[in-house]
Amino acid sequence: MNPIIQEIEKENVKKSVDDFMVGDTVDVHVRIIEGEKERIQIFNGVVIARNKGGINENFTVRRLVSGEGVERVFPLHAPRVEKVEIKRRGRTKRAKLYYLRDRVGKATRLKEETRPSRALAKKASGK
Repeated sequence: MNPIIQEIEKENVKKSVDDFMVGDTVDVHVRIIEGEKERIQIFNGVVIARNKGGINENFTVRRLVSGEGVERVFPLHAPRVEKVEIKRRGRTKRAKLYYLRDRVGKATRLKEETRPSRALAKKASGK
């Protein structure tokens, strides 16, 4: 890859990225600009996919709004995405959860997993 492009990407990559995975229920805090005003809007749902790596990495969040499935794709390193807050960890055996699109109600629930976050694991190991 071109060294100039690598340098620009290095400047724009977020330093602290939350360690969420596919299957986790998250709140995505997105900065919305309406005219002169700016506010934070929270989009909560289940992460059904994570794609690519580096600065081009993005993730898809799905939720139900009045019976309709709504999916949004967020670039992980975009300045509009303030933070990703993990509400619940889900245990999955797949990298993409597209099968949730065909399910309704209780069938969309995932088993909860109790795994420590990377921050806690680093503290425990002493790094």
